[in-house]
Amino acid sequence: MKSRRRQRLSNPQLKNNQTETAFSVREVGLVQSVRKFIIIAKGLPSCMNGQIVEFASGTLGLVMGFTEDKVQILVLGDASSIRAGDEIYNKGQSLNLPVSDAFIGRIINSLCQPQDGLGPIEAKEYYPVFKVAPGVMERVPVKETLETGTLILDAIIPIAKGQRQLLIGDRLTGKTTVAVDAILNQKGKDVICIYCCIGKPYSSLLKVLDILKEHDAFEYTIVVSGIASVSTGEQYLAPYTACTLGEYFMHKGKDVFVVFDDLTKHAWIYRQISLLLERAPGREAYPGDIFYIHSQLVERAGYLKPELGGGSMTFFPIVEILQGDVTGYISTNIISMTDGQLYFSTPLFNKGFKPAIDFGLSVSRIGNKAQWPAMKQLSKSLRLDYLQYKELLQMTQLRTTGLSKEAEARLRRGEAINQLIIQDKNKPVSLEEQIIYLYALTKGLLDNLAASQIRQFRQEILEFIKKRYPAFCAKVRSTMDLDDELKSVLDSCLKDYFSEAIK
Repeated sequence: MKSRRRQRLSNPQLKNNQTETAFSVREVGLVQSVRKFIIIAKGLPSCMNGQIVEFASGTLGLVMGFTEDKVQILVLGDASSIRAGDEIYNKGQSLNLPVSDAFIGRIINSLCQPQDGLGPIEAKEYYPVFKVAPGVMERVPVKETLETGTLILDAIIPIAKGQRQLLIGDRLTGKTTVAVDAILNQKGKDVICIYCCIGKPYSSLLKVLDILKEHDAFEYTIVVSGIASVSTGEQYLAPYTACTLGEYFMHKGKDVFVVFDDLTKHAWIYRQISLLLERAPGREAYPGDIFYIHSQLVERAGYLKPELGGGSMTFFPIVEILQGDVTGYISTNIISMTDGQLYFSTPLFNKGFKPAIDFGLSVSRIGNKAQWPAMKQLSKSLRLDYLQYKELLQMTQLRTTGLSKEAEARLRRGEAINQLIIQDKNKPVSLEEQIIYLYALTKGLLDNLAASQIRQFRQEILEFIKKRYPAFCAKVRSTMDLDDELKSVLDSCLKDYFSEAIK
């Protein structure tokens, strides 16, 4: 039924016997039944999917579906105070959320309300949460590399700005750590980072917040919290809210990096919602539109053409699997809609190889197009050399004698690569430093060093070169390549270092 509400408003400029009258027109419906966080209502004939309604208690709801005689509403908040017979108000508004630069450095929920106790956030504009992804003609090919600070990624599985790279693996294999390290490495690089927590316990979010605060990463980071203790509706909305904030900065010409941690729990949440909406369950009880739910999100990443701002948005969706099975429904869905995946291996993690990324199952389909020429040249045979080393190591485990000189040289080179790519968490390495490591490796300078000496080399070499040639890093970053002058500088610095420092 339609309701017209009339209000008498006082205005000091009017005479005593005059009044000013304002009208607000809205639809009023009634709650028919409550199914946990799904409300079945009647009497809202003009509602549409994706519209916002308000309950008498002030709680918001999102229209998820309707028939001729009833409306299905997802509660975005506490549903405990909603009873059958309560009124519902529809003003015909879609779900638009506030966006502005003031969100940087803040922790917010799925409705962009602050959760950090630092006061309200001023909104400049309102963006639709469920926005259509930019078309092909609105994008340009990727052209810049996203520096993750992890040697394995930057050298062997490079990521480009505007790419969607899936992080997939069992629980507790270091997926979130690699994503957070990538956030830490964006310091001073003019990249806005958004960390979106979906369905995880509050203790997990606190660990990430502590790391971000410790490394002063909140200067360029927004945290969207959809932890397990908030309502199901808010958890469902969290990744779309993070994406909406990212689009605001992308259209202003900024580079944005978004981590979704993790989409497996988001799929579980949508499965709960769909079952309560009485939608037909399919494979593993997921609804038929589960692919669309994630593809409409993932497709919003990209690199925009200059006429539309020229910004980029890079996604790191995280997916948790069971016992290394990448053939599950959700994992295969998201693999098919991303530009590559990083596979985290439990056996590698248990052996102490961290980050535990399996080269054989990991790929980046477009990242090498944006890789620095210097890095591309130095790392072109790295993956093959390492895989051959692992194969040779397995073959020679039972043999102690009779190895050819070539096999011994391969084993030494493989062990040097192994020591280089093992990396401590929360300690990202700059691309300039990675180039120094790989240059020393290709020259064979690390092949005869012990593991402790390679670790010493990693800790000391950058400062040693900076003292001898302070402009080295700036020149490498500006040219993105190693010219003859820089190579001669590296050769002399490495020669001096190994004669003086390595005993």
